[in-house]
Amino acid sequence: MAVTEGPVDPDPAMKVNDFEPLARERLPKEVYDFVAGGAGDEWTLRENIGAFDRWVIRPRVLRGVTQPDTATEVLGIPLSMPVAIAPWAYQRLLHPDGELATARAAARAGTLMIVSTPAERHLEAIAQASDGARWFQLYVLRNRRASELMLQRAVEAGYGAIVYTVDLPVGGLRYRDFRNGFEIPRSMRARGGDYDPDLRWDDVAWIKEHTGLPVLVKGILVAEDVTLALDAGADGIVVSNHGGRQLDGVAAGVDALPEVVRAAAGRIPVLMDGGVRRGTDVLKAVALGAAAVLIGKAAAWGLAADGEEGVVRVLEILRGELENVMILAGCQAISDISPELVARA
Repeated sequence: MAVTEGPVDPDPAMKVNDFEPLARERLPKEVYDFVAGGAGDEWTLRENIGAFDRWVIRPRVLRGVTQPDTATEVLGIPLSMPVAIAPWAYQRLLHPDGELATARAAARAGTLMIVSTPAERHLEAIAQASDGARWFQLYVLRNRRASELMLQRAVEAGYGAIVYTVDLPVGGLRYRDFRNGFEIPRSMRARGGDYDPDLRWDDVAWIKEHTGLPVLVKGILVAEDVTLALDAGADGIVVSNHGGRQLDGVAAGVDALPEVVRAAAGRIPVLMDGGVRRGTDVLKAVALGAAAVLIGKAAAWGLAADGEEGVVRVLEILRGELENVMILAGCQAISDISPELVARA
């Protein structure tokens, strides 16, 4: 499954969506489909992007905004903008440098990278690749002792929080992969056996016990689970439908966000992922209560297109677009992006 390489010329007219066709040209079909595809009929996959169009911006004028400040902070981590790298697996399928390139790109952009469990063999190397902020995303393995050792390594390597993904007790029905006969190369699979399907809320305390780090629960879409997450001691929530790759037919991330934010009531930060492709998407999500958004596929296409430089360019485009929309909407700082700034279309 060789990846075709070659730099992408910087083009000021490029949008984030322009990286996907470049990546598609350079990747084997089965690898492209693995990244691009979703579960079932891929309705939720499409909704993740389309849902942003159901929200409109209510701009304020004559506010004298000329140089907006996109900087923010999440759980004490300063970010250059409310955009970070979502955890996504098997990045070496897209580029030989894989997670190392993504880590360097995130650091150059002044933002956070969340490193996925399937990269666990390289936790230390990823940590050494840059001085950027990083969190570790945990899939709990059937071999709990293997998970404990992995968490210990993450702590020792300087990862600042654990993102506990809770929406993968079993893999989604990804028909593209079935039809392509796609399998992850054995050399890239996580050690310690299969993922544990028996996930419980008391796992949050178990993770804290073995790390002493903040724990964010990723994969929440409904208010009822926010209450349980708070009771379990979660320090943050990531509103996520796993990029439409798990249960088809669930709400898009940005549509689920308001319900989750109301239930959290400011007690813990709420992040979201799914379908973010534009600076206007970022502003809408923040207005709806997200402390930050996470990008997965957008970063993946940048990595496939041009390695580290491709990911940097994706992040630069999003920050430039966010600055533009903040000026046009009358927001000097991220704290000025309030719920009144958006409405249902």
